[in-house]
Amino acid sequence: MSHSRARGLRAPVALALPALLAVAFLLLPLIGILARTTWGELGTHLTSPGVVEALKLSLLVSFWALALSLLLGVPLAWLLARVDFPGKALVRALVLLPMVLPPTVGGVALLLGFGRRGLLGPWLEDTFGITLPFHTSGAVVAATFVAMPFLVISLEGTLAGLRPAYEETAASLGASPVRVFLTVTLPMVAPGLAAGAALTWARALGEFGATITFAGNLPGTTQTLPLQVYLLLQDSPEAATSVSLLLLAIAMAVLVALRGRWTGQAPDRSRGRGALPDGDGTGEPLAAPAASAAPAAPAGDKAAAPGEPPERWRLRAEVSGFNQLALDAEPGTTIAVVGPNGAGKTTLLRALLGLTHRAHAELRLGELDVTALPPHRRGVAWVPQDGALFPHLSALANTAYGLRAHGIPRAEARRTAQHWLDRLGVGHLAGRKPHQVSGGQAQRVALARALAARPRLLLLDEPLAALDQTTRAQVRHTLRGHLDGFGGVCLIVTHDPVEAVSLADRVLVLDEGRVLQDAPPAEVTRHPRSPWVARMLGRNAWPGAFGPDGLTLDAGGRLVVAEPSPAGSRALAIIAPEAVSVHRQRPGGSPRNVWPGTVREITALGSRLRVLISSDEAPDLVAEITPEAAAELGLADGASVWTGVKATEVTLVPL
Repeated sequence: MSHSRARGLRAPVALALPALLAVAFLLLPLIGILARTTWGELGTHLTSPGVVEALKLSLLVSFWALALSLLLGVPLAWLLARVDFPGKALVRALVLLPMVLPPTVGGVALLLGFGRRGLLGPWLEDTFGITLPFHTSGAVVAATFVAMPFLVISLEGTLAGLRPAYEETAASLGASPVRVFLTVTLPMVAPGLAAGAALTWARALGEFGATITFAGNLPGTTQTLPLQVYLLLQDSPEAATSVSLLLLAIAMAVLVALRGRWTGQAPDRSRGRGALPDGDGTGEPLAAPAASAAPAAPAGDKAAAPGEPPERWRLRAEVSGFNQLALDAEPGTTIAVVGPNGAGKTTLLRALLGLTHRAHAELRLGELDVTALPPHRRGVAWVPQDGALFPHLSALANTAYGLRAHGIPRAEARRTAQHWLDRLGVGHLAGRKPHQVSGGQAQRVALARALAARPRLLLLDEPLAALDQTTRAQVRHTLRGHLDGFGGVCLIVTHDPVEAVSLADRVLVLDEGRVLQDAPPAEVTRHPRSPWVARMLGRNAWPGAFGPDGLTLDAGGRLVVAEPSPAGSRALAIIAPEAVSVHRQRPGGSPRNVWPGTVREITALGSRLRVLISSDEAPDLVAEITPEAAAELGLADGASVWTGVKATEVTLVPL
């Protein structure tokens, strides 16, 4: 249902009437304040010495309570949103408790905790000479106790809505946890933090029960504006109404300014409303600048510095947990990691980064054992599937982020960043934010950011998936040129056979965390050992076990092959689509494998057609024929056909 249609729905009367009564119930007391305010004496009431003194004290107490809430509440919100620990539910309940606890009970609890006869009060008085009850500091403590939960709950929700990929990517670029928190997390949750801070301040400004119970009602010391209203009700109800109107106006101003955002999640501004489509949506060329126009490589770019050999980082890893495998690769090796969804490809990358508990990697890069090092000190750069560009930074600042995290001076970092943006063909976008570029352009900026950090190990999780075909070829060529001079090892997760063949020196095939095949691309192309890889390469792949009449297929049916194996042995039968013949009548002659079937789908592949045929006697089969042959046969969806495969056209891979 569209948003506009949902807004146009009429509410049922059975729901509308109680809702209107609820609105009236909430609105009537506010109207009462407005109606009973003596507007002519409003200025006199609000400028009286007692009210002015109480207002100043309220502002002092509320801002100190806000500062204390920020100091204590922001780390607590981060802990609740990001870390799993024993007793987490209890801690969250403690945070919520002041919101549901009667304020006077909260004041009594504060007295028993921080009062002169409380648990901590005597120690504070004897050691530091601090007495909280009946002192302005006590009013601050009381206001913080009841107001800080608003900040913690609001910020926790915002942090929970912020995808960890941003923080994890920043760590992979070399940023320490504190730097990540200050430069990535806080800027991205700034709207939620501001909303929580505003609510916290407004709640502290209006605190009454806990303050009067714990800190007393001393003019000039603890008598805040709400306490002043309480006293004025006894002696001057008109003045009490005027001061109440002031507090009401402040509260409404805060809520109107927030516009309901305090209950929302952190916005993912990486692909905002102004995002541009792929291709030439910016009106500027996507192709990389000509080589003659590209600036010279900065001195800090080790990969391009003439006469200086790059550092060499061999990869050795033992991965345990969900993934069970060993990796050993020489410097300059590029490994394509392929496999079906759930095979453990991304888990492998995250294990090498030290970002997952599902798998653990004993990792050596060159002569360095980085197993015990945190992600930001491993020298392992990561490009996640969506790039995870920091939405509050420009393309240039994003690309320079890793360099700055490693202590490179700002000017040098920006020169190097601009160089890498130019190499990836997005140098003209240096000043734009992520939501102002297309998905393909954003992915190239993410690649530039990772390459600029000069990592020892480079991990790319489907880095070209967001690019159109033309741009993908250009970026693939650029990436291949960099990888040729890269002194470390690169792992690329991909579902594109062209990427695997053109970029990789080895192809690592995973299934359920285990290695099915680790071989050069040509070997994997000729003899794929995984049905998924064979299908990725565009071939029919049927696993089965040999019996007396040929290969009994796991998916049902039987396949006759030219060279049968011993009974009970397993094999993967691979049939090229062009080796499948399609007929309208049962064929005679040489085919040993003939099945009736039904055309389910016809798709174009270059100058040929791929026909998906289902059968009750064999698994689904893909045939590749010419458009002329399809027209001659009169093929269409739902047509009945016969398929034939010669026994000599079946390639067997032992399993």
